[in-house]
Amino acid sequence: MQNQNSAKPSSMIKIDSMWLRAAIELSKQCGPSSHAFSVGAILVGADGKEIARGYSRETAANMHAEETALLKATQSGYLTHGATMYTSMEPCSVRLSGRTPCTRHLIDAGVARVVYALAEPNTFVVCQGDRQLATAGISVQHLAELGPLVERINQHLLKDPH
Repeated sequence: MQNQNSAKPSSMIKIDSMWLRAAIELSKQCGPSSHAFSVGAILVGADGKEIARGYSRETAANMHAEETALLKATQSGYLTHGATMYTSMEPCSVRLSGRTPCTRHLIDAGVARVVYALAEPNTFVVCQGDRQLATAGISVQHLAELGPLVERINQHLLKDPH
């Protein structure tokens, strides 16, 4: 997916950037891992209010950020249909563990939009999360200008280009 900011009103761009920056900040709470990225995710309802948040490995070693936020929302009785997921990294489309990918969780939850900063690097798997979400009818926004913030947090997993 390409950055789609040019078609959005500036107020929406500011809101998306605010929530996404908060998700990126949340990802700093992840303990470093040699086999998983540090990701933060915040689920926001259609009314613009936060429903739940989570970060990688917050509740279990094999739990992803989006999965954690959705689980918290469900456990608290919140409706996720029509919500927006702000996540520091593109939601996974495949997991080496064999667990359900985050794209499937988001589709099943009825999330309307996903906004992310960094396309998942091919460090572990080839991710097609944005494509799977868009095919399912979910609006996907890639705010690539915030990607370097996520790269810094995950620099221990990313190959040095030099």
